[in-house]
Amino acid sequence: MDFLISLAEYSLLAFAALLLLAQLLAHEVGYRFGARNKERATGQTENVGIVVAGMMGLLAFVLALTLSYSNARFSERRQGTLAESNAIGTAWLRANAIGSPDSIEIAKLLEEYAKVREDFVLTGRDPEALAKANADTSALQQTIWQHVTTIVREHPDPISASLMAAVNDTFDTSTSERFATVMRLPAQIFWLLLGVMLLSMAALGYQFGLRGKPVRVMIVVLMIVWTTIIVSILDLAAARVGNFRTDARVYEWTRQGFKGTTNP
Repeated sequence: MDFLISLAEYSLLAFAALLLLAQLLAHEVGYRFGARNKERATGQTENVGIVVAGMMGLLAFVLALTLSYSNARFSERRQGTLAESNAIGTAWLRANAIGSPDSIEIAKLLEEYAKVREDFVLTGRDPEALAKANADTSALQQTIWQHVTTIVREHPDPISASLMAAVNDTFDTSTSERFATVMRLPAQIFWLLLGVMLLSMAALGYQFGLRGKPVRVMIVVLMIVWTTIIVSILDLAAARVGNFRTDARVYEWTRQGFKGTTNP
């Protein structure tokens, strides 16, 4: 699976071409096997058709299952960026409102933190870039929390408690977003999808082989449709591969809000 992910990262078109080629090969093998058994399978064409229809229905079910899973993961990542940017904005407003030296420093660090989190979301599968984004996040969290601790110890009141809660929510949403980005389509479901797809194409080829009437043009059209759907599903499930990437504009909007409000 890692090889296929690397191929998809290099080129989705190459990944789609590989899937299409695998389907064509499976269909051709099934067709030739059916053509060889045409004489011995006289009268079984209808029975084979029932089995093929069942397999195609199973393929449609697996596609619906994986589409639902992939869409849920994509929605989690998108909602995660919105929740995190809102949490950063809330913590910044509270720190800015307190106006003490430590809280002003927290506000400045949160401005930097928003940019680091935006970079984290936009980073691809480069391990070094991801490691740097995570290291910068951890370093900023530790520094921010040190200032929060100082404020709470010096002024243990509801105002400092609200700042501490806002900062804690900010860190929690960052962890949730990081967890959402590492979630991908389970390998078992991925191989199940590919296996059912190839078996369905082979069974369909076998049926046409028994009939002795190939319809390769329409079969290719069907395979292109299946391939497009499967690539889109896998694209949705992957956080850092493909075209369906998480929109990070909410972080930019949050940083624009920082510029629109001046420190007292």
